[in-house]
Amino acid sequence: MGAECWRNLLWLLAALLLMAKLGHFQRWGGFQEKPTSKKNMNSTLRFFIENYNNVSNDTYLFRVDKVLQSYVQLTTGVEYLATIKISRTKCKKNSTKSHSCPRQSEKKMKKSFICDFLIYTVPWINYYELWNNSCLEAHL
Repeated sequence: MGAECWRNLLWLLAALLLMAKLGHFQRWGGFQEKPTSKKNMNSTLRFFIENYNNVSNDTYLFRVDKVLQSYVQLTTGVEYLATIKISRTKCKKNSTKSHSCPRQSEKKMKKSFICDFLIYTVPWINYYELWNNSCLEAHL
């Protein structure tokens, strides 16, 4: 390598160090509470509730009522750590209209859970994986 190549390489290194010092590079600093893409979060919630309904022994479908907390972490994909409230609907599992199911209104049929989950996703290739979840009954 000639002297000019080394000088250019040193200038590039100095510029990169300066940019890093000034904070122009976002670090993977763990989970952060950030506004997330509604499209990506909605597809992640849809994946979670479909998974929940598939493994649940309940006769009725559940739906997401509310996102209580949401954290995101960028890795090789996107990790979502969230706390949500889900509720039993009036639709049975074999129902074809699962996206428009109203919540149960009869007191004895109402059931809600607060769920924490960790989902790894690569949204640009439509890949989702549920890494962890737990749900506790929410007392109405």
